[in-house]
Amino acid sequence: MFQGFLREDGRKGIRNIVAVAYLVECAHHVARRIVGKVDDPDVHLIGFPGCFPNAYAAKVMRAIATHPNVGGVVLVSLGCESFDRNGLRQAIAASGRPVELLVIQEAGGTSATIAAGIAAVERVRAAAAAAPRAAMEVGELIIGTVCGGSDGTSGLTANPAVGRAFDRLVGEGATCIFEETGELIGCEAIMAERAVTPELGRAIEECVAKAERYYTTMGYASFAPGNAEGGLTTIEEKSMGAYSKSGSSPISGIIKPGDVPPAGGLYLLDVVPDGEPRFGFPNISDNAEIVELIACGAHLTLFTTGRGSVVGSAVAPVIKICANPETARRLAEDMDVNAGRILEGEATLDDVGEEIHAAMMAVAGGKRTKSEELGHQEFILTYKAFDPLGPACLPLARRAA
Repeated sequence: MFQGFLREDGRKGIRNIVAVAYLVECAHHVARRIVGKVDDPDVHLIGFPGCFPNAYAAKVMRAIATHPNVGGVVLVSLGCESFDRNGLRQAIAASGRPVELLVIQEAGGTSATIAAGIAAVERVRAAAAAAPRAAMEVGELIIGTVCGGSDGTSGLTANPAVGRAFDRLVGEGATCIFEETGELIGCEAIMAERAVTPELGRAIEECVAKAERYYTTMGYASFAPGNAEGGLTTIEEKSMGAYSKSGSSPISGIIKPGDVPPAGGLYLLDVVPDGEPRFGFPNISDNAEIVELIACGAHLTLFTTGRGSVVGSAVAPVIKICANPETARRLAEDMDVNAGRILEGEATLDDVGEEIHAAMMAVAGGKRTKSEELGHQEFILTYKAFDPLGPACLPLARRAA
């Protein structure tokens, strides 16, 4: 048990971030300058660059602006974009969080808005600091996982070690989310066997089939040159490594970005857009996937890497788990857990799974991750389109109803 930040909706966060959110690329510079001048590790920059409306982006921004780790928000609008700034402001206010809205075209331009933004952050930060603390248990946590910069060691050490940690967390009542359906092609049958209902199993198979169609149309699978250089040979081999992050617990449901799981358990996040491909690749980087996990309520993310990745995230901490011992030594400044010790005979999968669990508990209790200490606050949000969840996707929610 540890101390969390209690929100008015009853959810609890492990951080008390003030988010400065730009609502169009034209406001990005001003928002970034506000954050830079405030120079506080707990004031983070997030935003959506598009000028045209997108229901997915609006849903994700609303979910992140009211995330349990967020204590208050300053919105920065140019003034003529399509984003519903007043709707977002009202949703944040309704959640009980302090929120202020700046419109550059009304505030007098760049310098005037930066000055107003610094003052707004100070007011919001002071109000957020009054958030009450409350005891928080493991079962109240939502944990996501993603892999990036994978190599031939990823599926042997870091990924299955996360699977061990996930199994323990699910047993403790926590909510665990794995994703990358484009990197699970070939694993759909074994995932379907783990589904809590046959209908969910069929939905999982359809979910992966959609990803395969999407990537076939795009002409490029989720397989990067660095993966091949690191020893991976096929998408099937990469898929099996990515799959091992899910552990062995029953799969309780499928969710889409912005959907918060209704109960504890293991969930598959479908990140591939519905309909015909029209917005490019499903995710242009690992950080886009992390943002979607955060939008589903993830308090923190377990990020596995073999070749090495130095990114973190805004809003929710990222714990780096390095699969390759050589990479762990070379990038020691950026790695939280060295799963490569398994290859060198210094630890077992269970040992590292326990180490990941301990690291996660320490971070949930307030310890800074390596990426937090280094100031990483990456955030990417682009255009997508999703259909609503089908009735087979969340059988536990139906039972509760």
